[in-house]
Order: sequence, then structure tokens, then C-alpha cells
Amino acid sequence: MRNPGPNWHMTLHGLAILRTATPADIAHRMALELAEVEAMLEIAETQGRVVRAGDKLMLAPLAQLALSADYSRICASLRADPDFVSAVERFEVVNRDLKALMTDWQTRTIVGTTIANDHSDADYDERIIDRLGRFHDRVTALLDQFANLVPRLAVYRDGLLKAIEAAEDGDIAFVSDVGCESYHTLWFDLHEELLRLSGTERVE
Repeated sequence: MRNPGPNWHMTLHGLAILRTATPADIAHRMALELAEVEAMLEIAETQGRVVRAGDKLMLAPLAQLALSADYSRICASLRADPDFVSAVERFEVVNRDLKALMTDWQTRTIVGTTIANDHSDADYDERIIDRLGRFHDRVTALLDQFANLVPRLAVYRDGLLKAIEAAEDGDIAFVSDVGCESYHTLWFDLHEELLRLSGTERVE
């Protein structure tokens, strides 16, 4: 199929990152005009490339495969940039630290038994949020580098800052809840972006 517009790939890429999303969600995350995203999605839906679920959409399986095949061509120059490659490698190192933090946020160990954190202990939660704040301070320069290398990735840098500030102000949903642009949600999506852009596999 002939490419219907310059932002065709970015629209479908945005939907892949968000998994299920509205056109406005994609426009915000990918720094695109809403009208253009809506036009691209209308074409994609007509072709069976996206599936609608209420007011949200998701990529059809075959569209996922076609999108994956596009990355090597579209991201060739980025993958050849040693600064980008090095930044992705550093991200993978600090990603392990965030995963450990999120485990401590979501669970607690009491008398040798690991249980789900019900967030009834405000002091415990505050200590984890303090650690998350220190983690964010450590990765700020790396987030700035990604924004310089791929300007649209600034949305993650800015969103992560807003999330940690909200958590530090007492709204603990912004640590890891999936119902908002929480720190963990944005970090996970940024990781998925970097994996797709760099052509590497997620390591669990």
C-alpha cells in the first residue's frame, strides 16, 4: 500500500506504544496534530489495520507485523548514531534500578513474607517516593539526551518530571497507576519506544 502521509508510521507507532488509545492520546504522545492522526486512523480502520473498542483503538495483529518491518528502514540513521546506541545501553542499566523500586512499591516484606503493598503505611510509601525522586535526579541528564537526539521524546522527560512532582506532593497514583500518566507507565512506554527505535529486545 502506498504511504498515505508523512505521519502514517508515527500514528501507528504511537498506537503500538500506547496499546489502546484515543486519537487525542496518540497526538499528545507523538507530538502530532489531532486532525492528522484522526485522518490516518480512519484510513487504517478502513483497511482493517486498527480495531475499535469503544472510544479507543488498537493495532490489528497483521498491522503490528507490518509496523515492525518498517523500523529498520525508518530508524536506520538513528540506529547508526553511536550517541543514541550508548544512551539506550545506559537506559537498560538504570531500568533495572527502577524495576527494583517498583517491586518495593508494589510489595512489602513482613517477617520474611512478601505481601502486596496496600499503601496503608504512609511512612513506607514516602520512603519509596523519596528513593524514586533520587532516581529521577540521576536519570535527568539521560532523559535530556534522548530529547536532544529525538525531540519528540521530550514528552517523556516532561511527563516523568510531572509524575514525580505529583507523587512527592502526595498523589501516590502518579507512582505506578495505569489510569494516569504515572512514572512507571511513562517509563515503561519510553522503554518500549527505545526498544522499537533501536531494534533490541525487551529483557525481563
